[in-house]
Amino acid sequence: MELVVFDMAGTTVADDGLVVEAFRAALPGHTEEQVAYVERTMGESKISVFRALLGEEAAAQAANLAFEAAYDALVRDGRAATIPGAAGVIAELREAGVKVALTTGFARPTADAILRALGWETIADLTLTPGEAGRGRPYPDMVLTAVLRLGVEDVRRVAVFGDTTSDVLSGLRAGAGVVGGVLTGAHDAETLRAAGAGYVLGSVREVPGLVL
Repeated sequence: MELVVFDMAGTTVADDGLVVEAFRAALPGHTEEQVAYVERTMGESKISVFRALLGEEAAAQAANLAFEAAYDALVRDGRAATIPGAAGVIAELREAGVKVALTTGFARPTADAILRALGWETIADLTLTPGEAGRGRPYPDMVLTAVLRLGVEDVRRVAVFGDTTSDVLSGLRAGAGVVGGVLTGAHDAETLRAAGAGYVLGSVREVPGLVL
């Protein structure tokens, strides 16, 4: 493999319910049906989720800003943590000559807050948010943008790993040679396999043994 694309929250960064907690703070009048939708669409661009929930652009933009602020506050409060072994996996891959990209459904300010909190500013070859690629997951844009920016010659030499169905769909739609789900985040093995994951791993710790 030339490139491994990892999701952040739930895959390399521990979520521990922070997304749902920030959503509840952003929409004080939320319903449990809305919370369930947020859980089903984990991994997707957050502004897209709010557009689907609220149906009006100004309201979606305001809710997204509130969500990002709430999540940022949780990160600054020391709630950000890594998935055990994730940093070592990224280092092992890069030392073996494999490029690594981290992708997220968060906007750039929140992604940067997470990276700073973890000391991960330079851990990967590239980090991407939906706005920097065109569209967020489940579209293939972030994977394909990573391919272009990092000079990968063949999408079949790309592996994509994430904890949600949108991660899986993104990798499949980009034509990645390996698309896998991990069980450290939002979705279970049956759900990930139903979305098309070719591999379901306990965590990213198993990735080097698969791709190297």
